[in-house]
Amino acid sequence: MTLKTKSATAVVLAIAAIGLGGCIHWKNPFAGNTHAKYTGKGERIPVMTLDDSLKPADALKGVGFYIPDPAPMADWPLPGGTPEQSVENAAAGADFTVAWRAKYGAGSARSTHITAPPIAAGGRIYVMDGAARVTAYDAASGRQIWSVDAALRTRRNHEAWGGGLAYDNGRVFVSSGYRFVAALDATNGKKIWETRTDAPVHAAPTVAGGRVFVESVDDDLLTFDEGTGATGWTYQALVEPARILEATSPAITGDEVVASFGSGELVALQTSNGNGLWTAVLSKSNRNSALSEIRDIPGRPVVYKGDVFAVSHSGLFAAIDLRTGETRWTLPVTSISTPWPVGDVVFVTDTSGEVICVARESGQVYWVVNLNKGIVKTKDRADWSGPMIASNRLIVVSSKGEAVAMDPKTGVIQKRLKIGDDALMNPIAAGPDLYVATQNADLIAIR
Repeated sequence: MTLKTKSATAVVLAIAAIGLGGCIHWKNPFAGNTHAKYTGKGERIPVMTLDDSLKPADALKGVGFYIPDPAPMADWPLPGGTPEQSVENAAAGADFTVAWRAKYGAGSARSTHITAPPIAAGGRIYVMDGAARVTAYDAASGRQIWSVDAALRTRRNHEAWGGGLAYDNGRVFVSSGYRFVAALDATNGKKIWETRTDAPVHAAPTVAGGRVFVESVDDDLLTFDEGTGATGWTYQALVEPARILEATSPAITGDEVVASFGSGELVALQTSNGNGLWTAVLSKSNRNSALSEIRDIPGRPVVYKGDVFAVSHSGLFAAIDLRTGETRWTLPVTSISTPWPVGDVVFVTDTSGEVICVARESGQVYWVVNLNKGIVKTKDRADWSGPMIASNRLIVVSSKGEAVAMDPKTGVIQKRLKIGDDALMNPIAAGPDLYVATQNADLIAIR
């Protein structure tokens, strides 16, 4: 059985019996991936009890915070822009008007589903539709440069969906629900290598240090040689029978990779061999609905200034020390999006339509704005994706075909832009423009 909420974002598998748990940690001092309980000192202190609603902290009233000045992004080669999945304030989309739009293939439908954020490199934008067709466009004009059908169709895989893209060293790396990972020549789309996988891949790759990292729907973290496609080490997380059928990509910094899984596990491993460093489980112990039993972390983990920021569908948003795996603070946030840390704060959107601004060091809340406030009927409420910071604005996009620019210091809406399509993935920035890929397979440039 498949359950589906009001948007394609919240497609989930049928819920099986799942044990309850808390935010659990283990550290592995030994080589290999053997799980061991963490027995070190230290006490995790939540900012508020998990039953409390989010409210601005009295201690932060009248207190300002720092956001870095906008900086140009020539390229956006990975789903989150960098291997850390972290960008601060992109100098893009200043006018907040649509520059061009292009149709790039099959949109999300009964048998197809777009999970690939666009990527950008060398003045080109690369997108993948719901049927594994990869297309390159000129970033300035929207002119199509090439388009190839990358699907690996077999009797077993005559129908599939999902996957994503990454770019490095003149190659576009493709992962797919058709059970393969491949490298294409970025100039013309010709296939350089292709390696099959045992399970479908709905997530975009992360490429760093000569390796391609990608997660399968079986909660396997897979690695491949960037040059040849040869398989490397793998890491098997706990297999979760109930999960969001969305995509997440690991974050990489130095010799450490941080990956999130459908079980709610957030795992740090050595990039060279997959040896475990630490694990945190983002799961509330007092889940009170069937959907809250789904502990998946569909958004990307983000590494920023020594911390990892991640948020789960189970209702836990956490800041975790990158070195030790210790939880610094938690908040009761249910989300399928990727947090956006920048300067002194971190922004996140939740499944109810709230945009939340949090003090990065303390976890206290600066402000909360509900973009669905006053909308009574569930069918009329939008799902909001993002956020991102661009040209000193906080940008979010919605399933109702709208992009909204907000004041990041206050949450006040500054501008609304009708883009016309169901937008469920974070925008990206490259050159002067923002780019949004919609569920109808429209690529929209916002200048």
